[in-house]
Amino acid sequence: MGVPGTESSVLGGAAGQSSGGGAFYDYQIEYSARFDAADTSYMKHDRGSPTNSDKATISAWVKRGLTNDGAGNSTHYKWAGAGYSSSGGDYGMIGFNGGTSDVFELYDYPSSNLNYKTNAKYRDTTGWYHFHLKLDTTQASSSDRIKIYVNGVEVTSFGSSNTPSQNADLVFNTSGRTFYVGSAGDTNNNPYQPYDGLIAEFIFVDGTAYDYTQFGEFKNGIWKPVDPSGTTFGNNGFHLKFGNSGSLGTDSSGNSNNFTVANMGADHQEQDTPTFGE
Repeated sequence: MGVPGTESSVLGGAAGQSSGGGAFYDYQIEYSARFDAADTSYMKHDRGSPTNSDKATISAWVKRGLTNDGAGNSTHYKWAGAGYSSSGGDYGMIGFNGGTSDVFELYDYPSSNLNYKTNAKYRDTTGWYHFHLKLDTTQASSSDRIKIYVNGVEVTSFGSSNTPSQNADLVFNTSGRTFYVGSAGDTNNNPYQPYDGLIAEFIFVDGTAYDYTQFGEFKNGIWKPVDPSGTTFGNNGFHLKFGNSGSLGTDSSGNSNNFTVANMGADHQEQDTPTFGE
């Protein structure tokens, strides 16, 4: 088992669970959603007026299904995005560069010039990764504006790290743009760089840049989820638990920012989660 941030990043959730008496997880994630690149499954929501378009938090557990398409292509596997369409405009992307790379990428371009690409590669298809993105362009110090954590450990080694300008708006939280889960966007109603794998406990916070400890903690050296019930979500915030098999895009934040699903039925709900087995 590797160290977080390396090619074989340590597994979160059940895959990294230690044995011992008593329940390991005092907060349970009950369901995940399965996204199939071949079936072009994804979901989307149009952004309303933000609480603060300069501050956001993104927290999600992801478990990869594929690491390449068999041909070494590196144009797949973005598990979230915003704004990208055939009509152009600003866009954001979150996920992996597939094929022979498998690094993690975060883009918000060109509105803020945010462009981060890790040196670490995330190729494991057996365990869960937790990604926590703390975005706050109001910070005076450029090094404080973007923080990326994987399984509770800050990523500090990047192949590219273009920091957004101070007070730049984030396209992920811009009124009138569309937020995608399971895809980087769409082109003529087809998903762009679709994700293949599972996603659980997807949280977006509008207007607050939370520390990574808001959504996870270490126990016996293992990173595990915690109850996010005290989170202030803001106007565009959402919490996707994927608990309603008949409507997988249901928002549990209290905002009713429900997602429209495409090519996803009840069979896309899964019980494989970061806390499965406890």
